[in-house]
Amino acid sequence: MLAAERYDRIVELVNATGSMRVSELSEHCRVTEETIRRDLDRLEQAGRLKRSHGGAVSIKEDQPEIPYRVRETTHAEEKKRIALAAVSMIRPGDRILLDASTTAGYMAANMPDIPLTVLTNSIQVATELSSKDRIEVISTGGQLAGRSLSFVGPLAERSLETYHVDKLFLSCKGVHLESGGISESNELQARLKQKMVAISDQVILLADTSKFGVRAFARVTELSDVHAIITDQPLADDLMDRMSGYNIELTIV
Repeated sequence: MLAAERYDRIVELVNATGSMRVSELSEHCRVTEETIRRDLDRLEQAGRLKRSHGGAVSIKEDQPEIPYRVRETTHAEEKKRIALAAVSMIRPGDRILLDASTTAGYMAANMPDIPLTVLTNSIQVATELSSKDRIEVISTGGQLAGRSLSFVGPLAERSLETYHVDKLFLSCKGVHLESGGISESNELQARLKQKMVAISDQVILLADTSKFGVRAFARVTELSDVHAIITDQPLADDLMDRMSGYNIELTIV
């Protein structure tokens, strides 16, 4: 594969999934990770994508939500480790809120059948928990977003306002430490997650390291509203320096 062809392939892969790791691009393009890093630097300079911690993200502002089944297989092993760590934070009797992220879906699949109340806007989460007799599942209802298998919109937002939960487990499109915020790919998802944060005592962010350094279209909330982050790799030194300015418990799995 010529360099120009490889550049086009990298941009195509990143735009299709929203973000990709250096290791994944290396495997797809059959070149070394060092070559991919140089390629990403050149592509960022050319304005064709944006570098992130450990990979690259799309810069397409009009990018639609990535379908759930595609996201489910992207960084799957990392998300499963994050999900297991998140499940370990749940205690019998908790009232928890799970968003419609694929990591929350992995949480639901691994949830023990203990007395819990689970509020969610996710069809996948509700389906995974439907066989667990001791877990009470409450769905927000609302407008169905088919690509993400989630409920969004005014009805879902109003539904959330009637509840209060102990713990919120959510993911996002981007975690940007310089701007001090987390963000989503579209306004409907961002507005709903703002409501989720508002009704939760503890906010636990589930974010693999490809999300760091990314500033997506719609802002969700400030990092100061987040109590804990579960991620899959140690952050770079500059990111750790910025993290030290926040009172956030960081778990690496």
